[in-house]
Amino acid sequence: MKRPARRPSTRASEPRKVTSQSAPLPVRGIALPAPPPVPPIVALTTDIGWSYAAQMKAVLLRAVPDLRIVDVTHEVGSHQILEGAFLLRHAGSWFPPRTIHIGIVDPGVGGRRAPLAIACGDGSHLVGPDNGLLAPLADFLGDPRAVRLDPDRVAPDAPLSPTFEGRDLFARAAALLAMGKTIHDIGTPTEFMHLRIPSPTPISGGSSVMVLHVDHFGNLITNLPTSEFAERFGAPGGTVAVSAEGRTFRANIARTYEEVPSGGLGAIGSSFGLLELAVNRGRARDLLGIRANARIELRRL
Repeated sequence: MKRPARRPSTRASEPRKVTSQSAPLPVRGIALPAPPPVPPIVALTTDIGWSYAAQMKAVLLRAVPDLRIVDVTHEVGSHQILEGAFLLRHAGSWFPPRTIHIGIVDPGVGGRRAPLAIACGDGSHLVGPDNGLLAPLADFLGDPRAVRLDPDRVAPDAPLSPTFEGRDLFARAAALLAMGKTIHDIGTPTEFMHLRIPSPTPISGGSSVMVLHVDHFGNLITNLPTSEFAERFGAPGGTVAVSAEGRTFRANIARTYEEVPSGGLGAIGSSFGLLELAVNRGRARDLLGIRANARIELRRL
């Protein structure tokens, strides 16, 4: 007996729609398990150096072994709260939602300033001292709500060193947040100190700017937006007078480092979107003899 021809399948030619919500594809009738949840990110921005930071990371990993830890820096200038706040704000803006940021630049460690945890509108958290360090990033992320950390709820059975709350209080608080606790599980609601990054001020013939950060290469990152610098002092190819510590230098306005003569001072737009003073194959910090928070005067030539 002749079998009837099979009717062609219309489903074979239709592409299968796959979305992030699709069930796992079966393999020989067996469904693959769903991928495990992605562990949280904890980002560290501190002035405490690498050996102290290692102890904080040990506490985090003992509590949450699969935690993803990112070291933003542990080389903020010692006690430089403004520089730390600037770096935390700019680096923190690149991280995905629900990141836990620990910030430690804490001259008042163990003293009257409050230990904080802040929840933000994108699901991120910030943990650190209430000295203004966390405020610029918290305001950038939006809808910040803060609690004062309660040591009895964060680490009820652990000793607390008054000189290293980064390890004994902040790291443990961050670990609890990574495990799904809310800020209200570990503290009581409070207000927090706000900190504004200073703006440049006009002077005769130019601008007075502040050095917010000295980077690894000795470049000086100022608080003058690159766009404003171009409007006030001209395009690449010109020069600008730079005065600091009673001395004046001539800087080449440039787009890249190689446009500045070797050993020469350049005024360049940085990756922060702010004016940077840099020495090609040298260190502007050493040439000008200044550090973060110093003032520099720029004048048109």
